[in-house]
Amino acid sequence: MPACLDTLLIGLYVLADDFFAPRRGPGRPPQITDAELLCLAVAQMLLDCPGDRRFLAIARYRLGHLFPYLPKQPAYNKRVRALAPQIVRLLNLIVFESPSFCDELWLVDGTPVPCGQSRETARRSELAGYAAYGWSRSHSRHYWGFRLVLVCAPDGMPVGFELAPANVSERKVAAEILERLPVAARTILADKGFAGRDFEAMVEQMGARLIRPDRKDEPRRHGQLGAARQWIESIIDTLKGQLSLERHGARTMPGLMARIAARILALAAAIRHNQLAGSWDRSLIAYDH
Repeated sequence: MPACLDTLLIGLYVLADDFFAPRRGPGRPPQITDAELLCLAVAQMLLDCPGDRRFLAIARYRLGHLFPYLPKQPAYNKRVRALAPQIVRLLNLIVFESPSFCDELWLVDGTPVPCGQSRETARRSELAGYAAYGWSRSHSRHYWGFRLVLVCAPDGMPVGFELAPANVSERKVAAEILERLPVAARTILADKGFAGRDFEAMVEQMGARLIRPDRKDEPRRHGQLGAARQWIESIIDTLKGQLSLERHGARTMPGLMARIAARILALAAAIRHNQLAGSWDRSLIAYDH
């Protein structure tokens, strides 16, 4: 199986078309199905075209042989936003069927998702009331928006995720994610931001083990774990770089959820396709053109 964007989208379409029930009801059937729209959204993320209008213009030349009909920008944006729950459902299907889901080691980390730069945006945006101000340790700056907390396998397969306001503790969000997952007998690798007796005790109550770098004010237990921490850092870097996580361009909560979920689905679909092709590489280079 060749590793290219066309074969990835065909395989994803077959999976999505079998998973989603066809639309029924009065009126004419849509000219493009939900499964096709979902594949278009994944292609948009892999081609790194955050703007819908620019992506649809490129898709007519790059993907026209796979999609005989492409909607206009308003219809495309509206339907993709409505598909956010289905995107998450398909993502769960891919994750639960992946061999990576059975790995004994899971990685957890959080990353900022900025949604505006000016004070006026924070006051007048439709995201006001949902987003909040938070502190980014890696950039040493405040930002307005959300924080994405991600739990994934060592090969990059996203096992669980949650988007929370930037002022919510990473430990609280990670706890909510782990409560929904079968973490018993697993090792959870985190960074220093997840240090805390309550969080570590909660992980132990679930039957798992928490490993994180040692802080300067505590006895040596695990060391710095620099090499192991590079796994989760590289996964976050893929989301920020090749999948343009911080350039999502969303202005509403449904749009933000759909765009973030589509990026994580694109990552999972690429890893799944690499596995089916006999490779355990997380690279997305074969799918970005």
